Amino acid sequence: MDSDGEIARAARLMPIAAIGEKLGIPGEALIPYGHTKAKIAGSYLKQLKDRPDGDLVLVTAMNPTPAGEGKTTTTVGLGDALTRLGKKTVIALREPSLGPCFGQKGGATGGGYSQVVPMDDINLHFTGDFHAITAAHNLLAAMVDNHIHWGNALGIDLRRIRWRRALDVNDRSLRGVITGLGGVGNGTPAEAGFDITVASEVMAILCLAEDLADLKDRLARIIVAETRDRKPITAGDIKADGAMAVLLKDAIQPNLVQTIENTPAIVHLGPFANIAHGCNSVVATRAALKLGDIVVTEAGFGADLGAQKFFDIKCRLSGLKPKAAVLVATIRSLKMNGGVAKTDLHAENIDALTRGAVNIQRHI
Repeated sequence: MDSDGEIARAARLMPIAAIGEKLGIPGEALIPYGHTKAKIAGSYLKQLKDRPDGDLVLVTAMNPTPAGEGKTTTTVGLGDALTRLGKKTVIALREPSLGPCFGQKGGATGGGYSQVVPMDDINLHFTGDFHAITAAHNLLAAMVDNHIHWGNALGIDLRRIRWRRALDVNDRSLRGVITGLGGVGNGTPAEAGFDITVASEVMAILCLAEDLADLKDRLARIIVAETRDRKPITAGDIKADGAMAVLLKDAIQPNLVQTIENTPAIVHLGPFANIAHGCNSVVATRAALKLGDIVVTEAGFGADLGAQKFFDIKCRLSGLKPKAAVLVATIRSLKMNGGVAKTDLHAENIDALTRGAVNIQRHI
């Protein structure tokens, strides 16, 4: 049997302009990144605001095993099936993080013949969105340090700096570091550390922002530190919000790709569901709803994390109204939630399967 990678690389991809044509997107509204991926211009999406929305379907899951239970595979397969039935379908997914891609979980483009492609590009640097978020996040950290170095007019308490740095790689050695070593010219020594980019507040903000102006306003409200009397200091106080927004001006525009069966897919951003809301961007979902009759999207982890936050945070803030939800359940996950160690999930265990069924009930 061919591997996921072999299947993806053998796929016959249509030029991205042809995928755009399926959705009625004119060529001048696409910003190509090669032949098979493009950004959809924000100026074009604004022209669609009065167009009626399609129907939104959410794919979620029971509590997953470490390898995942196939939400993305199900999302892509469902989207392809609806397309075969003659429905104008758009799939809306999160972008993969390099941390899981090079970790145990692997990529996040689906599996088998239910994949979004080009798989390698999407799983790696794609259109540079995560790099832009990393740069914006670290710019704010640098500006906080720079403010302190040049006199600390805002009175930041060095013991209460909340803003860490970001890197989209798993590197436990950088979780806790000391910055500012090496003399007076290198700043003030302080405890700091790195979080993975998908855990950045910038990622969560970008996913909820309506447009560039809204993004700048939200960035300005980030609390980066406190004074000695516990007064919050924001990115706006540091005057970093404008520079951060400029770094993110392209990243806020959603990315258009396709499935192996050439169904249009919008893959854009996505913070982890265990620390934020675990969904793709509001901009991407809105774009998909304006361009398609049915939109199939997903939310991270199980229904108790991603789906609940999708409904309680993303939908409430954006006004999105899903018409249906799909709950992915697997024999493997049922057994693990029934008490079986992950090393033994391959073996038949009816008792554990029965015990694990209560997990599905909780998610429903």
